[in-house]
Order: sequence, then C-alpha cells, then structure tokens
Amino acid sequence: MAGLFGSLGFVAIVVGVVAAMASFGVVVASEGMHHLVGGDPGWDAASDVGAWSYERIFRVGDYIWFTYSAEKDSIVELGSRAEFESCDTGNPIRMYTSGLDKVVLDGEGTRFFVSSKLDNCRNGLKLHLNVMPHDQNSEKKAMEMPSYHASALAAGPQPSGSSSISAAAAASLLICIWLAVASFMAF
Repeated sequence: MAGLFGSLGFVAIVVGVVAAMASFGVVVASEGMHHLVGGDPGWDAASDVGAWSYERIFRVGDYIWFTYSAEKDSIVELGSRAEFESCDTGNPIRMYTSGLDKVVLDGEGTRFFVSSKLDNCRNGLKLHLNVMPHDQNSEKKAMEMPSYHASALAAGPQPSGSSSISAAAAASLLICIWLAVASFMAF
C-alpha cells in the first residue's frame, strides 16, 4: 500500500491540518451564503417565507435553495412587482420544477418568486428579495477577525434557528468525511 492513502500518517497529518484551520478560524470570505428558503419547512404553503426573508441580507454571490414537493408545486420567477403582487405567472423569467432548486444571486436588484399554484400564491407563498452588492469591506474585516466574530459578520442579521450555511463550512465538512472514508479504504 504505497499509494497516496496507504499511510495512516498522511491521513493523520491532513486531518490535523484541517482541524487546525477550523480551530484558528480560517474564513473563506469570498464564498456566498447558502439560504434555505423558508427555513426548515422549506417552500410550503404553511411556512411564512415573507417573515423568513424579512431580516436577511442577500448579496451578490449568495445562493438560495428552494425545497418542496415537485409533485405538488413548482416555483416561478417573475420579472415585475406587478406580476408578483397579482400572482400573474403568464410571462415567467424561469420555472423551477425539480423539488430542490439552487438559485445563484448573480446580480443586484429585486428578484420575485411565486408558487405556480394560484391559490398558494394568493395565500402568500411568494418571495421577493433585494439583492445587495457584494460587500468587500465585510470580506476584509472577516479575514482580520477571530472566527467567533467573523462567522457572525458573514451570516448577517438572521433570526435564531436560521438555515444558512457558508460554502466554506460545507466544503470543510465534505473534506473531513472524504478523509475519513479514504483512511478506512487504505486498510
């Protein structure tokens, strides 16, 4: 077992480096935040997505995730406030139908999303968000601050129990899982 993962020592070193990086608060500030629309319930008629989004700050480079039953609903992105308010889905910008849709917030401005089911939309299952510019000052401060301050800065104002996770945290978790699996396969 002279391969890359043949040595338990190599795996131990890599795991140690990852753990050290996490404990010293290495922040990848250029990664956008991932927001699960509606929190734990997701995109559902029973959830209040308007209240969920109220205190959140959405920035260019962030991602929003819609989770819902694709058999029961889909999501329509609209181009105007008038279409949004009237639930007029006749001229959509884009349709989301998979049940797990990732939307990149790639530009500043207002985005409008509604349920494709007219009754759900009229009962409030719709979301508009204002996408703010990418904040380079926050990035610089996040790189200079200890991890316990940087994580609060990167997350922005959010109610407790929020469902946002940074891409860096997700990537770190995946790397740790991959290393654990690789170390078991080395034997």
